[in-house]
Amino acid sequence: MASPRLTHAVEAAALDIADDARVVLLEPDPEADFGVLAENDVIVQQNFKPAFDAFASMGMAVVENAEGPADIVHVTLPRSRELARGLIAQAERIAPQGLVIVDGAKTDGIDATLKAVKARVDVGGQVSKAHGRIFWFTSGSAFADWALPLPAPVVDGWITQPGVFSADGPDAGSQALVAALPKTLKGRGADLGGGWGFLTGHLLNLPGVVHVDLVEADKRALDCAVQNVTDDRATLHWADATTWGAPASLDWVVTNPPFHTSRTPDASLGQAFIRSAARLLKPKGQLVMVANRHLPYETTLAASFVHVQELDGDSRFKILHADQPKSPARAGRSSRR
Repeated sequence: MASPRLTHAVEAAALDIADDARVVLLEPDPEADFGVLAENDVIVQQNFKPAFDAFASMGMAVVENAEGPADIVHVTLPRSRELARGLIAQAERIAPQGLVIVDGAKTDGIDATLKAVKARVDVGGQVSKAHGRIFWFTSGSAFADWALPLPAPVVDGWITQPGVFSADGPDAGSQALVAALPKTLKGRGADLGGGWGFLTGHLLNLPGVVHVDLVEADKRALDCAVQNVTDDRATLHWADATTWGAPASLDWVVTNPPFHTSRTPDASLGQAFIRSAARLLKPKGQLVMVANRHLPYETTLAASFVHVQELDGDSRFKILHADQPKSPARAGRSSRR
C-alpha cells in the first residue's frame, strides 16, 4: 500500500521541501504518492525490475544506482536491515550536508532504525502515520560504516551480498529442488527467479542441458549471479519473470518462486510464475518447482498443465512437476470448471 507519510509531513508543515531542491528517491514503491515533489527535479533509484519499469512508464528519470549531488534523499525502508543501513549510508554520500528522509512501516523496522540513527545524529523531526513513521536528519558522515558490503563468498564459495534473498547461502527450498531435479532435463530451459545463481549452477551440471536463461528481478542478486555463473551456456536477464521471454520457446522451466514482497505471504506471485512457465514452454515442455508445503499452487498447475504430480518433499517443502502446458483457450475452460 502506498505510504501517505511524506505527503502528510509536508502538508502538516513539519517538513519543508523547496521547489528547486534536487531530490533522489532510493528504492521507492511505484504506488507511493510523491505528488508533493511535482515541482522538483527527481531521480529514482530502483533495483527491482517491475518497479523500475513502472517508474519508467510514468516518464520519471529512473536509474539502477543514483549518484549525487542532491539536496534531499528519500529512503524507503526495505525489509532487510543490512540493505536499509546501506541505503542510509548511500543517502549521506549523495546529499552531503543535505537532508536525508527515512520512511517506513513498523513491520519493516522503522522504529529500530530511528533508534539506531538517533544514537549517531540529531533527528530534525518525525511524523507517525499509517502504521509507520517518517523522520529526517541533516546529512554528514555519521553512517559511512553502514555502507552495503560488496558481494563476497559465503558457503561453498557462492558469492552473495547482504540484502538479497538467501544472502547467507543456499536456501533450504532451493537445496531440496536441486536434490530432486530430474536428470533427464535436456535442451534449453530457464531458471525463473534465479537469484544469485545457485539453481542455474546446478542445472548446468546436468548432461542434457545445453542452455539456461537465468531470469531475476533483483539487480543486486543478478550482479552476484554474474560472478557465480560464468558458463557460456547461460544467459542472465534482469527482468520480470512473469512477463519475460518468447512463448513456446523452452524445453523446461525450473523455479523456486517468491511468495512475498512484504511480510505477508502472497500465493499469487508463485501462481504468476506458473502461468509464465506454461506460456514459455513448448507443447511437450515441463516445469519443476519447489514450494512451501502450505502454498496453494496445485489448482493453478492443473489449470495450466495436462499432467501434474509431486516428485518429492517433506513437511516443509513440496517438489512439483508438471508437463504439457495447455493452450490459453483450454486453460481458460479448465479454470471455469
